[in-house]
Amino acid sequence: MGFQGGDAVASHNFGLQIDGVMVEYLQSVTGLTYAQDVIEFKQNSAQGKPITKKMPGVAQAGEATVVRGQTESQAFTTWIKDSIKGNMGSARKNASIIVMDYQNNPVKRYHMRNAWCSKIEASQLEAGGNAALTESVTITFEELTIE
Repeated sequence: MGFQGGDAVASHNFGLQIDGVMVEYLQSVTGLTYAQDVIEFKQNSAQGKPITKKMPGVAQAGEATVVRGQTESQAFTTWIKDSIKGNMGSARKNASIIVMDYQNNPVKRYHMRNAWCSKIEASQLEAGGNAALTESVTITFEELTIE
């Protein structure tokens, strides 16, 4: 079942690929942002009036935070451990957030080049609690492309 005119992609079905392999479905993703510098160029027109032009500059590196349930995903856990230990030769990976439709077909991809995990935070542990254990992982990246 494809999309009909006016349909939007639901934001509840997405996962993380590392080096092209789906390793984890996620609870949430925040901060996934593309930004670039803005170059402001001022000059005078032929008539002597000041003109200001704005042009795109260099793309900025960024960060995103993903929340995952505490699972047995060895690929993601190894990536986190390599990053924490500073093994940057194996920690820098190309990773993607893949958004899928209702039939699990990819409809949007956010590719993060040279990504690595810079922070991990476990959810609250509480005696007698009934919430699932989650981890928030901050992923830093050098370049973001969207397709």
